[in-house]
Amino acid sequence: MKILVIGASGRVGTELVKQLLADEHQVIGTTRQKEVLFDDANYSQLDLDITAEKDAIQDQMDKDIDAVYFVAGSGGKDVLEVDLHGAVKTIQATQDKGIKRYIMLSAAFSLDTSKWNSPGIANLKEYYICKHYADQWLVNNSTLDYTIVQPGALKECAGTGKIAIDESAGENSIEDVATTLAAVLTADNTIKQAFNMHNGDIDINEAVATV
Repeated sequence: MKILVIGASGRVGTELVKQLLADEHQVIGTTRQKEVLFDDANYSQLDLDITAEKDAIQDQMDKDIDAVYFVAGSGGKDVLEVDLHGAVKTIQATQDKGIKRYIMLSAAFSLDTSKWNSPGIANLKEYYICKHYADQWLVNNSTLDYTIVQPGALKECAGTGKIAIDESAGENSIEDVATTLAAVLTADNTIKQAFNMHNGDIDINEAVATV
């Protein structure tokens, strides 16, 4: 498949591109960095500015893309421009380009505001508000075949290849989040679904099959 990864130079994006290339997909990674991120014949790179106008974003997207991943993040800076407005513009551009599959990396309980009083979320309230409304736009204002993956805190630790998908919160290996994102690509049962995930003891493919 030909896949666009928006945010390929981020912590999750880097691991995701590695997974997709290992699965022999053709990957276009977006980054504002000048250096090429991956030395692979199936990888190409795009300097895509998601703070630009929607039409400018859309013009840079190939028509024959099979799926779009949004794994970009503001890192706490320009959360409105990146995590909300930037995300929504990529949703709009994807739909207007005629691409159907869109996979969003979000955050645990992004759509469930009743859980936002926990300290881990309360300290990230502006970020969560942005993720909430970007996800709401994807669900309610698009016709895309979306999947929203909602991990808790991201940790730079070795992946185990095992996760849990449920309504509780927990930490996540970045590698396992990337593997989960790669797994949902061809898992039709995850279309039009959003799910929380964290470190667990169920094989990732088995867990994804239960969504």
